[in-house]
Amino acid sequence: MAKIWVYGDPAQDSTGFKTTLEILTKARSLGGEVEAVVFGPGATEAAKAFGEHGATKVFAGDDAAFADTIGTVAATALHQLVQENQPNIILFPMSYDARDVASRLSAKTGSTLMSNATDFTGADGAKTAIFGGAQIVDVKFDGPDPKLVLIRPKSFDAEPSGGTAEVVSVSAPTVEGAKVVERHEQAASGPKLEDASVIVSGGRGLQDPSNFKLLEDLAALIPGAAVGATRAVVDAGWVPYAMQIGQTGKTVKPKVYIAVGISGATQHIVGMKSSDRIVAINKDAEAPIFQLADLGIVGDALKVVPKLTEEVKARKG
Repeated sequence: MAKIWVYGDPAQDSTGFKTTLEILTKARSLGGEVEAVVFGPGATEAAKAFGEHGATKVFAGDDAAFADTIGTVAATALHQLVQENQPNIILFPMSYDARDVASRLSAKTGSTLMSNATDFTGADGAKTAIFGGAQIVDVKFDGPDPKLVLIRPKSFDAEPSGGTAEVVSVSAPTVEGAKVVERHEQAASGPKLEDASVIVSGGRGLQDPSNFKLLEDLAALIPGAAVGATRAVVDAGWVPYAMQIGQTGKTVKPKVYIAVGISGATQHIVGMKSSDRIVAINKDAEAPIFQLADLGIVGDALKVVPKLTEEVKARKG
C-alpha cells in the first residue's frame, strides 16, 4: 500500500495552503497512507486543517528558519524525514516556495520530479496538460522513490473529511543558505483572483492601459468580483503581474469569467478554462476565445463594457 506525502504551505491565506487541501482531498480518495509535511511559522496550526482534509499524520516545523532561509533548511529537513520514513510519492502545490524545495530534494535523492500535473493516479503516475491544455496525457514515473510531483492549483475541490492528524514536531536543521532580509506585500483591495466568484479579465483588445478602469468599474458592482489580465498586457506594463492569469500566472476557477478583448491564446486558456461559465467580448468574430465561451458578444469592448456596467447599475437599483 502506497505511502503518499503532501508537502503543505502554512500560510492559511495563500494559494499554496488551499492547493494543499485540494491535494489531500484527492490523495485520501486513493486509499493508502496519507501524511503531510509543513514547515514555517503557523505549521502546527495548519496541521489541524490538513488532518481535517485527510492527513493521518503531519510533520510540522514552526521554526522561523524554515521561512527565513530560502529552500535550503526546508529541503534538508524534508530529506531527513524521507530517509527515516520512506514515502513512495510526495505531492507539492505549485507555489514558488514548494517548487524550490521540490527541486532541491530531487537533487538530493535523484528522484523523478514532475511539474505542472493536473491529476495523479497513485504512487506510479500522474496526468498533465500539453499543447496549451488541449490534450491530457498520462505520465508513468521511473527512478527511485519518492517520486516528486508539483500539482497545479484548482485541479481538485477541497472537501474536509472531519478527520484529525497526529502532529509530529520537526526541528529546523542548521544549514547555511540565502536568507530573506526584507518582505514587501503589494497592496490590494477586493477578493484575490484565486478566490473570486466572478472575474472580469482584460487583454490587448482594451487598446490602452487606462481602459482597465472600465473593468474595475464593472467589477466594483458585482459582489465577489476581481479584475484579471492576460500575459500580453502584463508584459506590456499595463497592469502588475499579480493580475496575470494563465500558464505562467494564476489558475482560477470562478463561477463566471468575463473575457474582455482577449483573443484566447492557449497560454491564457490554461489558467481559466475550468471556470463554470465563460463570457467573451471581442470584436473579432473568429477569435479562438469564442470556441470556449458559453456566451459570446461580438463587438467593441470599449462600447460593450460601459453598456454592461450601466445595465448592472440599473438592475441593482
